[in-house]
Amino acid sequence: MKQRALTTPEIMLIAGTRGALGFGLGLLVADKLERHARTGVGWALVAVGALSTIPLLLDIFGKPEIG
Repeated sequence: MKQRALTTPEIMLIAGTRGALGFGLGLLVADKLERHARTGVGWALVAVGALSTIPLLLDIFGKPEIG
């Protein structure tokens, strides 16, 4: 198994992007908000979560392997 060392801020960024992506998807399937507001906010959060993941993945996979 390949291993890479991650710093605490990197782990927090990964968790934040996953949270935004999950929250956005949750809003898209929920019925608690008005449809127009729900879809706008939901797609925005999905986009932020997905697009911010790309540079994080490039940074993580660009690190040297451990062991």
